Amino acid sequence: MDFALTPEQSLIVDTTRSFVENELYPHEAEVERTGVLRREVIEAVKARAIAAGLYAANMPADVGGAGLDTLTWLLYEKELGRANYALHWTCVARPSNILLAGTPAQRERYLLPCVRGEKWDCLAMTEPGAGSDLRGMKATARRDGSGERADWVLNGTKHFISHADLADFAIVFMATGEEETPRGRKKFITAFFVDKGVKGFTVRDGYRSVSHRGYTNAVLEFDDCRLPADAVLGEPHKGFEVATRWLGATRLQVAATCLGRAERAFAHACGWAAAREQFGQPIGKFQGVAFKLADMAMEMKAAELMVLEAGWKYDQGTASDADMAMAKLKATEMLAFVADEAIQIHGGMGLMEELPLERIWRDARVERIWEGTSEIQRHIISRALLRPLES
Repeated sequence: MDFALTPEQSLIVDTTRSFVENELYPHEAEVERTGVLRREVIEAVKARAIAAGLYAANMPADVGGAGLDTLTWLLYEKELGRANYALHWTCVARPSNILLAGTPAQRERYLLPCVRGEKWDCLAMTEPGAGSDLRGMKATARRDGSGERADWVLNGTKHFISHADLADFAIVFMATGEEETPRGRKKFITAFFVDKGVKGFTVRDGYRSVSHRGYTNAVLEFDDCRLPADAVLGEPHKGFEVATRWLGATRLQVAATCLGRAERAFAHACGWAAAREQFGQPIGKFQGVAFKLADMAMEMKAAELMVLEAGWKYDQGTASDADMAMAKLKATEMLAFVADEAIQIHGGMGLMEELPLERIWRDARVERIWEGTSEIQRHIISRALLRPLES
């Protein structure tokens, strides 16, 4: 098994890291202080990201993206993850892969403008009463009339919808009926494109989060919002299948960005342990600090190997849900551990805004919640272990 990066992968890692350090880091202090990522900053950095070939790099080459394989894409995500989330997600946007499920007309209207940096998308699943349980959603869409060309009418509320205030359109998942199954009644789910400005669609300010300052969330309200039949993404009642097929690697994306942030925190911890002196010697000489660094390095290595192996298996078509759940679980919990220990090594200075550690520590908290909580990941893993043994 060859663990070495290819020359192309090394170039992508070096290019992305240089861009992050030179173009994103300088804006972090302002975003963290104000909680706002100014539009002029977005446009200026976005232009440079496009020029560098880093914008929409997750997309296939035939639609204008970089055409990266999953493993290389995760290496790229890891480097972007070093920076403030709002900066790297907005200025170096990666449109949702679910846009690839669209028809040729939908690709022209939604996908390609996102790849070119002319539009932003957002994904709306979560509801106040339905988070991890997507089948429990209460927001609905019903046909107004008969036949395949009948309009759809949407009603309900979504919340925690990331960067919806900036997005030009939303990909919204709605309950569209029910079916009987051996395990009881189960809701049909359908995905829709909903443009900003459509009557009955309102975007309201969301909540102030302790994590990822500048990366906003919003509440989406649908009040008899009427959409034509061609607004459906995929097939009616098949939204869950569309999400499963096209959003499978998003948990690996979360995991990869955690690796980058952990490396940044670890570098600060090592530097501080080597330079900070107490009782006549660097604090790294004390076993209490030295062992922390050893444990941090070990956890980071374990998480990285799990994430990259899952990415490699995804490219081979052999990755299971459990593989991705393990990678996401390990990386997110590793980041929480490393961020906390890095602050402990710094003492009081670690909590000051002059260093990125308090930001990394705050930001780490949400990673164990979104894209599937740690409890959901453990459920997926344990289910995969026990299913073969069930009679």
